[in-house]
Amino acid sequence: MLVLVKEAFGVGETINLAQEDARRNLALNNSNQEINYEIVQMPIKKTLGIFGGKQAKVKASVCISPAKVAASYVEDILKEFGLKDFKIEISEGKNAAELTISGERISPIIGRRGRLLDNIQYLAGLVANSGESDYFRLTINAGDYRSRREKTLESLAEKIAMKALRTGKALNLEPMSPYERRVIHLKVESIDGVKSWSEGEGKERHIVISAENPENIKPSYKNHNRKFNSNDFHKKEKISKTEINEKDIPLYGKVNI
Repeated sequence: MLVLVKEAFGVGETINLAQEDARRNLALNNSNQEINYEIVQMPIKKTLGIFGGKQAKVKASVCISPAKVAASYVEDILKEFGLKDFKIEISEGKNAAELTISGERISPIIGRRGRLLDNIQYLAGLVANSGESDYFRLTINAGDYRSRREKTLESLAEKIAMKALRTGKALNLEPMSPYERRVIHLKVESIDGVKSWSEGEGKERHIVISAENPENIKPSYKNHNRKFNSNDFHKKEKISKTEINEKDIPLYGKVNI
């Protein structure tokens, strides 16, 4: 597991006083964290109580996981929102962690379709990865929002995949965050005969879902308003891209908090 090392120096008339000064300079939120001390300078008494003399100097250091650094940062953000009764639980793994925020009235930090929560997660991820060469993946959840959102996205992915298989068309979804696109891609991978990829840049980045072999798909008469004609099976249907939005898929984005 990756760790960040925070250091601070302290001075005092004695070693104990220097340690107390260094501990204050570390400015730790959690007083139970284990602190390591290194004596840099032993105290030297003044000659005849007047001349010379030096104060003790120590270096204090503490190892903090990126998840704890991120949790402290998120805690400050939530306090700025005026939240008081909340709790942040940390679940750490190898080079990854999930922060779960629980408490009353936490819905304002989620925002529309979780956009605000995604922004907080992005900023906290930058803090967690500061100074580290290996990437540390951070996920922030508020209550059970992520799990409910994932179910909605998985249902959307399955519905669009079935439509792509039925029509042979490449279907564009609305722009989504990296987290949401990842959920869609994983669900599509579990469905035989379909594939997905991302297109666009920045805020316009979106997913396209298509059949793996659309040229082999025969059009269904159920998808046409006109009367079914057996000659349709001998015509090659041109694949087109169809925009998918919330009017077409009411399920998408309708998570209530």
